[in-house]
Amino acid sequence: MKAIVLVGGEGTRLRPLTYSTPKPLLPIANQPFLERQLEWLARYDVDEVILAAGYLPDAFDEHFPEHEYAGVQLRYRVESEPLGTAGAIRFAAEGIDERILVCNGDVLTTLDLHELVAFHEKAGADATIALTRVEEPSAFGVVPTRSDGEVMAFVEKPPRGKAPTNWINAGTYVLEPSVLESVPPRLQVSIERTTFPKMLDHPGRMYAVKSDAYWLDIGTPGKYLEAHTDLLAGKVGSPPAPGAVEQAPGVWVQGEVDVHADAQLSAPVLLGAGCVLDAGAVVRGSSIGPGVRIGAGAKVLRSVVLDRAVVGPDAQLVDSVLGPDARIEPGGVVTNETVIGAGCVVTAGSLLSNARVPADG
Repeated sequence: MKAIVLVGGEGTRLRPLTYSTPKPLLPIANQPFLERQLEWLARYDVDEVILAAGYLPDAFDEHFPEHEYAGVQLRYRVESEPLGTAGAIRFAAEGIDERILVCNGDVLTTLDLHELVAFHEKAGADATIALTRVEEPSAFGVVPTRSDGEVMAFVEKPPRGKAPTNWINAGTYVLEPSVLESVPPRLQVSIERTTFPKMLDHPGRMYAVKSDAYWLDIGTPGKYLEAHTDLLAGKVGSPPAPGAVEQAPGVWVQGEVDVHADAQLSAPVLLGAGCVLDAGAVVRGSSIGPGVRIGAGAKVLRSVVLDRAVVGPDAQLVDSVLGPDARIEPGGVVTNETVIGAGCVVTAGSLLSNARVPADG
């Protein structure tokens, strides 16, 4: 089966990490997110994926030079200008005259795609969408359904307390060719706001499947951190990262590491190959990338440290993300969902809270 993965967004909420790396290629527990997504698709017999790209498209070609991963063949369709979700899918699907799966390139999920497709076939639907349940649906597209799964309406970001249901659009679809034939080619069209609502004018075409499978949109610093926490906690499968070995309960290690006898590790923790923890370093509830150094007396709490970054002696990284090759100099304190971009330096003694370095714009 073929799938289209939407990877064209600029990832503005995760800047500055996404200045140089597209959001789908950002590491989640030391593995690029898109690799995880392709492995998920492969488990459900997807053998070809079209990446609907727009922002930094060359990065995908460079990352997958053989145009293949996990047994899935990769093709690329690059928008010259943003086409919206429906426009991007229509553009990516040109030349395909068969049923396709569509998913967003920023959703981490364990959704059972076999169940989704089986429901779609049994319902005789033109389009079937996966739904996930959230506690507060006001920030999402809410989708009330009839008892047989037929979609009744699409309610975009309802006011708090006014949502007709807490089941939302989970961003994974099964589409028949007829759906995309209705989308004007090379125009900016939203599938959520235009294509799907128009389908409701014709009963029996649009269905949805409710799923309690794990689901998370990784597109904000808070959710990016949460994805790591959930992976390390085993909520998305085990081991949490390729080649990771559990050396102690909840302490996962990839390859050789150098951990001083006086360093403290508090699960869940992931240590990438070649990382070094000096005397008195404390790492708790965090993902540490390959080649990272955590200096003497430094603390990394509930955070993500990407490849080759340095947390200097007595520095602190709390609930934040330190980008690849970035550095916190001695005594620096970084907290509260701060994101430090690739190669940036937090000077000695600085205190940063809910900041972006470099600043956006």
